[in-house]
Amino acid sequence: MNKVNVAVLYGGRSGEHEISIRSAESVKRALDRQRYVVVDLFVTKDGKWQPSPILPEPGSNPGIDVVFPVLHGTFGEDGTVQGLLELADLPYVGAGVLGSAVSMDKAVTKRLCKEAGLPVVEHVVMDSARLASDRFSPPFPFPVFIKPANLGSSVGISKAVDSGGLHAGLKFAAKYDNRIVIERGIIGREFECSVLGGAPPRAAAPCEILPSREFYDYEDKYILESAKIELPAKLTPEQTQEMQRLAIACFEAVHCEGMGRVDFLMETRTGKLYINEINTIPGFTSISMYPKMWEYSGIPYSELLDALITLAFERHSAKRQLQYVR
Repeated sequence: MNKVNVAVLYGGRSGEHEISIRSAESVKRALDRQRYVVVDLFVTKDGKWQPSPILPEPGSNPGIDVVFPVLHGTFGEDGTVQGLLELADLPYVGAGVLGSAVSMDKAVTKRLCKEAGLPVVEHVVMDSARLASDRFSPPFPFPVFIKPANLGSSVGISKAVDSGGLHAGLKFAAKYDNRIVIERGIIGREFECSVLGGAPPRAAAPCEILPSREFYDYEDKYILESAKIELPAKLTPEQTQEMQRLAIACFEAVHCEGMGRVDFLMETRTGKLYINEINTIPGFTSISMYPKMWEYSGIPYSELLDALITLAFERHSAKRQLQYVR
């Protein structure tokens, strides 16, 4: 049997560069070497490809059968690399150009979810150009969360309990994006639920995140590594089913494909469940919950990679049946 050449694409020009490296190392270790040949494609922080870049012309990348992007964040999870892979006519794991772009943008994700009748937290979106001329005041009470519209791994996110903290948080978020999302702070519990694409998509057993800090920020995720995880989450069967339903509905609302991890908030006061965001290239590190939730749900890590690569080939084959010219 001929082995499949899998190009693991990682690194990149984002604040999640180091996380991408850790995810890629886990993916490369778990790929079955009886079935796959791993092709290493590393992108430096300044955008240099090592050993060589993927070329956009179809047929110009003969050593690659399928690409497994593990580029978290900007220039990797936002549709830019996906567009390159479409031009190159290469199968690739995960969401396409549209799903990647809209899922990366927290404001657009919330809009699409809201239009689909899915629960999202009250929020407003601000252009960072307003910061110098506008003393912004949120239309809901403190506390609030301030987030760059386009970034992951909780980079650039802060919590504010008063106007001083709000404006400091806005300036901080503006370092990472030109659009900023301000949300009503939810006091409650945090959950994650993995989705695997297909016809139809499937949702794994959700987990609960128990942060060691005030909220599940970058340091808690990747530096301190002291947050606790409840897998499976302590939910009623009805709550679990509803979270899985909403995870799949969010996945479909943003036109996601392949894989996605949907993050939830459950408000203590009301018991209401809110979709927080979706990640189209979730972490694959040793502590990442996307593969752990699927492993608990009956799909081990290596089999999950097999399923994702199979989905990539299936989508590519289906797209090749389409007619692009008259």
